[in-house]
Amino acid sequence: MDDRTVNLLGDYLRARRELVRPADVGLPETARRRVPGLRREEVATLSGISVDYYLGLEQGRDRRPSAEILRALAQALRLDESATTHLFALAHSVPRARGSAHSNRVSPTLARLINSWPATPAYVQTHTFMVLAANPLAQALSPAHTPGTNLIRTVFLEPDNFLVEPDPREDFVACLRGLAGTEMDDPGLEALVEELSMRSESFRRLWARHDVRGRTNGRATIVHPRAGTLTLDLERFLVPSAPGQQLVVYSAESGSRSYEALRLLAEPAV
Repeated sequence: MDDRTVNLLGDYLRARRELVRPADVGLPETARRRVPGLRREEVATLSGISVDYYLGLEQGRDRRPSAEILRALAQALRLDESATTHLFALAHSVPRARGSAHSNRVSPTLARLINSWPATPAYVQTHTFMVLAANPLAQALSPAHTPGTNLIRTVFLEPDNFLVEPDPREDFVACLRGLAGTEMDDPGLEALVEELSMRSESFRRLWARHDVRGRTNGRATIVHPRAGTLTLDLERFLVPSAPGQQLVVYSAESGSRSYEALRLLAEPAV
């Protein structure tokens, strides 16, 4: 991907501008608006910069705005902490540690660790949500946790194989963009985004929003054919020794129905 033709910062500013309603920033709504969200001149005024300078940012003529300008843009566009961090990364105002190339190999130590948790579903995924390793309980919980399965591809193209509430698609896409950061030239990511953009209108719409989420925990309700409905807490942990990898762990409150359901799944099927 040629840096001369890619304008990640401009694309991000444009996408986020289109999501802010005038009323959100104290501007009147008018029927004569021809574009969604804010106009460029409105963002410039709210940020305290000239319209020409803001236009240069969107068009890629200036890709190194100061931290002060970035903070003003973040406030004008109503960006949360994760989105603001992403904005700074795109502008290269905060160095992004790239480390070595993304690894698709799970260390024997980590594999041994998750397999030592017979009552706790756990799996390891890449930055593109490809499952690299999963313990037996994670695989019993959902076929989507089978190593070699891409979770994002599954939720968009084979949703019946991953019945989860609330709908995880928006969260997954925002996390995917957050994990990718400025590394949009990653071949695996490019291939995944191209495939899903062609085959899924909902993915195309969510990806175009440029939402970024660094969420590391949450709660999911999973429907299982044998164990019924389980409400589980989940935690995502970065694996420092393997850039791009995440360890995902599910748990249930001790004594709850979901806790007992996990114990049932941990037992061999008869």
